[in-house]
Amino acid sequence: MRNIFTIVGRELRAYFISPIAYAVLTMFALLSGLFFVDYLGRVMQMAMLAGMQSAQFGGQAPPMDAPGTLMKAFLGTTGVVLLFMTPMLTMGLFSEEKKRGTMELLLTAPITDLQIVLGKFFAASTFMIVLLGTTWVPVSALYFYAKPASGPILVGYLGMFLYGLAIVSIGMFISSATESQIVAGIITFGVLLAMWMSGSFVQGVDNPIIKGVFDYLAVVNHLDDFVKGVLSTTNVIFYLSLTLLGLFLTYRSIDSLRWRG
Repeated sequence: MRNIFTIVGRELRAYFISPIAYAVLTMFALLSGLFFVDYLGRVMQMAMLAGMQSAQFGGQAPPMDAPGTLMKAFLGTTGVVLLFMTPMLTMGLFSEEKKRGTMELLLTAPITDLQIVLGKFFAASTFMIVLLGTTWVPVSALYFYAKPASGPILVGYLGMFLYGLAIVSIGMFISSATESQIVAGIITFGVLLAMWMSGSFVQGVDNPIIKGVFDYLAVVNHLDDFVKGVLSTTNVIFYLSLTLLGLFLTYRSIDSLRWRG
């Protein structure tokens, strides 16, 4: 574990030495804040419109879970934003090591391939958690001005966490397969975008099996239950399986460097 924590600290320092980390943090916090304000305005407008309609017809406005409605829309959109930001977090994890020639030092150090992979994965995941933590700045306003149900919100963030682990592992594998950060970032973006939109690729296909497979592979779709406050074992297994697959492929990619070198 000591070797893993050493790599985690090394990678986190590398993140914050680079301006990329601050750019990603700033853009993510800015976009998530803007989306929160936008959805807040829409939900308030919906509540006011419902109240005006009920008053017009002499009835009572139906109860509306405004905080819950707001959080569903906000977390769903935040998941998409995180998908676009992840390539910038993972593109240099291994490709930059290869470019600078420090990958050989890692491979010859008294440390296993698994420790290298887990150390870099935990570092990128920690930074991803920091990104998600910035969203609590606007969300905390709900607890000052309303009484949202904490359970569904925590389930939603659990889904975001598992989803983040999965896409980080995919980006890390792609970074391990190239020596260029730019190429790694572009390919990661393309792969994640394809996984996000995979369900739309087969809209005109009549075969239910093919449609079901592509819908299942749509990585963002598995967030839907989480943001609704529903903890589904199927979705948890999907994200954990995808994470393990990404880690396994990365491990095999790094292992291949030893016998090729």
